[in-house]
Amino acid sequence: MPVTADDLDTALSCLADALGPATGRDWVVPPGTGDWNCRTTAEHVGDCLLSYAAQLVAQPDSRYVRFLAVADEGASPAEVLEFAVTGGRILASVVRTTEPSGRAYHPTGLAGPAHFAGMGCVEALVHGEDMARGLGLSLDPPRDVCARVLEAMFPHDDLDVDPWTGLLWATDRVSLPGRERQTGWRWVADGFSR
Repeated sequence: MPVTADDLDTALSCLADALGPATGRDWVVPPGTGDWNCRTTAEHVGDCLLSYAAQLVAQPDSRYVRFLAVADEGASPAEVLEFAVTGGRILASVVRTTEPSGRAYHPTGLAGPAHFAGMGCVEALVHGEDMARGLGLSLDPPRDVCARVLEAMFPHDDLDVDPWTGLLWATDRVSLPGRERQTGWRWVADGFSR
């Protein structure tokens, strides 16, 4: 099954539910994984998801739509989280209204709405986990969503682990016994990299 706008909505709710209790804390703390602090990571999520929505609206075939979205400098952690989630809700709306045959540029290949939904889920869940770890929390996303995202974006025929663990491994957040650590990972867009 392809990744859907509903899956993206679920991933965004998971992100908001996990990080919402920590919005009264300092978000300029290092994330548990990744290179940016929690605030910058949340801004990255919001910018990426808005960019994916713009790609599906404009459908350029060789470049990104040219803009950068950031939260206001004085935005609180709650407002930065709202920015990230709002970017994702806009992407989910665009995914719902884009013809399945629509394609737009992404560096991994021309991608359709289901793959932009999958990329959005990866951004929300994996970077959500980065931020959660930095804030002493964790995400616990639905495994059916993780399984669809893992299959669509990081297909490994012989990967027999919990789908959330598999997604974290595929994005170089955890190690798996008997497997090489993922480095320089890339997801696939509409099968171009398979």
